[in-house]
Amino acid sequence: MAGQIAPKNLFDLRPDLKALMLLGKLKQRNAESIFAAIADELAKLDVDLLPATTFLEDSVAAAGLIAGAKLSRQEEDDVDLGWKIAKEIARLDIGQTVIVKNGTVVAVEAFEGTNEAIKRGGALAREDAVMIKVAKPKQDMRFDAPVIGVETIRVAAEAKLRVIAVEAGKTLLLERDEIINLANRSKISIVAR
Repeated sequence: MAGQIAPKNLFDLRPDLKALMLLGKLKQRNAESIFAAIADELAKLDVDLLPATTFLEDSVAAAGLIAGAKLSRQEEDDVDLGWKIAKEIARLDIGQTVIVKNGTVVAVEAFEGTNEAIKRGGALAREDAVMIKVAKPKQDMRFDAPVIGVETIRVAAEAKLRVIAVEAGKTLLLERDEIINLANRSKISIVAR
């Protein structure tokens, strides 16, 4: 499977009878539970979904500085704080992204998605905030890999973020060269840990 799952689309489902029966069995109806149920149904037909990162191994973030200047001590501290918070909200299946500035969490992603959390966090922080995006503890990489794309960098630049930290080995960097070029031009550092 490939492509973005827009959470708001979960309210616009127009299921057929088979899908209605499938949805009726679910206790929670979020993107993860719905797509896991679909994957289970496909498996019954001997169709196995591959991880979304299959054939994109070169686009998976490796640990280290990917773009921009080395982080300051304060930025490193903000990444450490944000990492703990992001891992906890991801564990609770609330979101996977937080925005931090000078030791204060200014935004937490929820249903609105990463880009809206960046906009809100950037508006509150005004400039030089740090974004942290992580994977869920049991992220189903068949259909829900964490992704940073060109649009993410554009939104981060407009929000005047200074750093984007992602989880190494789990985050896809779509259009990697373009992301790096745009981040460098926008004076945004991208780091994977």
